[in-house]
Amino acid sequence: MPAIRPRAAWVTGLLASAVTASLLTGVPAHAVVGEAAKDGTYAFTAKLDIGGGQRSCSAALVEQEWLITAASCFADNPAQGFKVAAGAPKLKTTATIGRTDLTRDGGVVANVVELVPSEGRDLVMARLDQRVTGVTPVGVGFNAVLPGEDLWVSGYGRTKDEWVPDRLHYAKFSVGTVNDMSLGLTGKSGDAVVCQGDTGGPAFRDIAGRYELVGVNSTSGQGGCFGSDESETRKGAVDTRVDDIAGWVQSVSSRNLLSRSDWKNAAYMASGYFTGNSAGAKRRMDLFVAWKDGSASIFQGADHNDPKPAFSKEYKVAPAGSYWKDARAVTAGNFTGSGSDGITVRWASGKLSTYTHVDQNGFHDEKTLAYSDTWKRARLITAGRYTANSLRDDLIVLWDDGSTSMYSDTDTNKVGKESQLTKADKGWENAAQISSGEFTGGKTADLVIRWNDGDTTIFPTVDTAGYHGRIRIRDVGSPWKNAQILTVGSFAAATNRPNDILIRWNDGNLSYYPGVDAKGTHDNEVQLVG
Repeated sequence: MPAIRPRAAWVTGLLASAVTASLLTGVPAHAVVGEAAKDGTYAFTAKLDIGGGQRSCSAALVEQEWLITAASCFADNPAQGFKVAAGAPKLKTTATIGRTDLTRDGGVVANVVELVPSEGRDLVMARLDQRVTGVTPVGVGFNAVLPGEDLWVSGYGRTKDEWVPDRLHYAKFSVGTVNDMSLGLTGKSGDAVVCQGDTGGPAFRDIAGRYELVGVNSTSGQGGCFGSDESETRKGAVDTRVDDIAGWVQSVSSRNLLSRSDWKNAAYMASGYFTGNSAGAKRRMDLFVAWKDGSASIFQGADHNDPKPAFSKEYKVAPAGSYWKDARAVTAGNFTGSGSDGITVRWASGKLSTYTHVDQNGFHDEKTLAYSDTWKRARLITAGRYTANSLRDDLIVLWDDGSTSMYSDTDTNKVGKESQLTKADKGWENAAQISSGEFTGGKTADLVIRWNDGDTTIFPTVDTAGYHGRIRIRDVGSPWKNAQILTVGSFAAATNRPNDILIRWNDGNLSYYPGVDAKGTHDNEVQLVG
């Protein structure tokens, strides 16, 4: 006898005993027999109403516009398989997210407008018609699930004594078998069972209050569920794995992330590892953006290998009208060698300061480097690796008279150790943007300058002695004269060498050029917006 109740038997029993709308699921939906969740607990869990009460499933919010759930929820005949077509669902589907108690008015109610199935799995991504705010999406775990590992499962379906519960329930399970596409789960307590009414519910890790999705409910034995055969004793469940295709989930859920913003309103950009440790980074660089209205965002670098969705999520780190409206030049660097990267800012007041560490929670450990009218003349700044140590903590400054200076090891010396690189030069007044990067593989970093006429130049291996030649990567009159903001980082892959150049164009489009080196940009533009 198979360990899991056949899908066809579920459907037959379901239709034969159809009494309420919640029973007309037509799919092997599950619900968690366990503890009733307190308000706000596991708020990323969503309830799906498919076809105006014809079916009921659960799901998990993985991004503000995206849910993940079981494909069988949308299949024409789940008894014959879970294959569904990409595109709009055939039946109107409504999702309720962030409402632990369904009798209340909290959370968000949205329509599912697009399905993106995973080939060969009982798994589908579902795009909503609006962004969900006020609910933190569940993270997607990239670490492999191990036998014996404990997971939590949550859902809205049938319990041991309720046909249609109004409150989210959850329970703890242990991982038994780990197969190529599925997980076998066993409840940690006698009443830990998944039952009809909640296919697609999440199985996730709880790491000190940080949740990581690793699976989605697919089938269950249903022993102990209300209305099930009293002779049924099997309580095990099978979940579809997510951990091994976490990159695909992230790629799908982030594909429209950047296009939500009006990039004409981006005032400053800087790249760094803000949402993770710089040392041995395993994913692409994050992008800090200060917007013209004074708000600020961090776009987290993606973990997957798809070049186009270079970022996976947005964190709002400052509201409109904040002090960021007074920023006049911004650059990012690694100033301490540990923890997240930081940001150095030249403010309108003449203050030069560094937030030693910046992350998704904001700006930390501000250190004032200088404060005088002299610093109002600092037109452009960039932090990079220009001295013997490996930190990106040396600051190059382009002054309003065309002179340039380097300030070494600013975390230690502030601006007390200056090297003048060039004297006042009218030609340098035509520099539109400067940024530090690793393009030539030298002992120190390189400086890239985009000039007003479109000419773009790399100055290789800059150090305290000055500039050592120049390499033109874009000619005078090139389309790069329309580059409004330029920043350098690892956007195509983690710790990418040579670096990539990301540009916000004056028409609001956004793109990057991967692997820029002494031979140029190689015309490998990756369009992100536009």
